[in-house]
Amino acid sequence: QVQLVESGGGLVQAGGSLRLFCAASGRTFSRYGMGWFRQAPGKEREFVAGISGSGGSTYYGGSVKGRFTISRDNAKNTVFLQMNSLKPEDTAIYYCAAALTGYYNSHPGEYDYWGQGTQVTVSS
Repeated sequence: QVQLVESGGGLVQAGGSLRLFCAASGRTFSRYGMGWFRQAPGKEREFVAGISGSGGSTYYGGSVKGRFTISRDNAKNTVFLQMNSLKPEDTAIYYCAAALTGYYNSHPGEYDYWGQGTQVTVSS
């Protein structure tokens, strides 16, 4: 069983930055592929970014590429999402997820564990 807890969300003005954190339980964190997803009201869950277990490979959704950066610290069982140049359309609940395959995937169904989410609101 893996527990994921997100933090770092909040209210920010357009053009600002936020850093999200996802803390994971368990001793084998480095084996998990990790992903960040988001869901806005009335919309489907959207892939934001993914990172392999080693951290050596990353992938981004088209709407955030060049603005967001995913990283991880396996010694601290934590994955990060640095969000820069935020836009009002980035407003959503952000979720982190863990894939036991050790690799990331853009499909929510490929992830085995999910956090509760953290709200990000970007004002115009």
